[in-house]
Amino acid sequence: MNIKLYLLPVFIFIFGIVSVQGQDLRELRVKPDSTISEQNEGEALSIKNINVPIPKLDLQVNYWKHWTKVGINFNQAAFSENWKLGGLNSYAIGGIIWHKSEFNRNNFNFTTELDLKYGKVKNEGQLAKPNNDRIFWDNKLAYKLTKSWAVYLSLTYETQFDNAYNYGKDTEGNEIITGLKSSFMAPGYFTESFGLEYKPDETFSLRFGTGTARQTLILDNRLKPRNAADYFAEFGEFPDEKDYTKGTGPIFGIEEGKTFKNELAFQLTANLDRNLSKNLNLKSRYNLFADYEDLSDPKHRLDATLTAKVTSLINVQLGGVILYDSALDGAVQWNQMLSMGLLLNLPK
Repeated sequence: MNIKLYLLPVFIFIFGIVSVQGQDLRELRVKPDSTISEQNEGEALSIKNINVPIPKLDLQVNYWKHWTKVGINFNQAAFSENWKLGGLNSYAIGGIIWHKSEFNRNNFNFTTELDLKYGKVKNEGQLAKPNNDRIFWDNKLAYKLTKSWAVYLSLTYETQFDNAYNYGKDTEGNEIITGLKSSFMAPGYFTESFGLEYKPDETFSLRFGTGTARQTLILDNRLKPRNAADYFAEFGEFPDEKDYTKGTGPIFGIEEGKTFKNELAFQLTANLDRNLSKNLNLKSRYNLFADYEDLSDPKHRLDATLTAKVTSLINVQLGGVILYDSALDGAVQWNQMLSMGLLLNLPK
């Protein structure tokens, strides 16, 4: 062998040490020391209860939601004195106040909505006239039956702020007032309704008022329906100079000598308030009122307003009303307005 004999004892010594250490490790793995030391039980730990103060949070659930809109619109046109292409100096100003509050708790819902509008227009050579005039207040209490259906009770009040006149011309061609058409609480309407409401989402609702009563009032003595004798005693003239026996006839559906009328009817009311885009909103209300005594001649009214937001305050509005009420006129009535102005929304 090439291994020197004098190195043989060294290899034997090293191999012995490694064998002993390997044996000791195997014994530790196979036979671990599991002896449990016996010690005297010590004293039990003392635990002291500590009361941590918890601050009271005065939290209350608010079941109300509120929305408010306040706006003013102004339109104006002016022409020089030598303007040859036609036109008329004019201005129009109008304001709106709209508020809605809603209470929701469990299956109960109460909603109140107030809509006030008033505006005037003045054309050169003419008298100033109201061009937008309405007071509308709707209150509804509903109890939800399913996700989309509810039974409801409602009370609605409608009238106007200002006088509306008939106009004519004097001998010099100037515009003058010839008569009164309507005024505050002449007419005034109170409508109570009971029925079912379909409301699939927060933007649309449809009411079926199977039990509806409406009271029409005339509280302005100048517009009270009168027979010929009573009219002459009040104003010193006859309503019809060609027929002295003819009175005023019914006014706003109220008979001569009366200032109040009650109707029982079926009412259908649809409300839509939906954002068509980020800056475009459509709000409309349609109402059908059919007197049970004459279902063939229902009253219809559609109010619609399209609002385009230019900035957070400036807006453009296109609005209009289509109305049919045979007690007012035998034909369909309508109005339309396009305006630009300031509109403040709360909350923003």
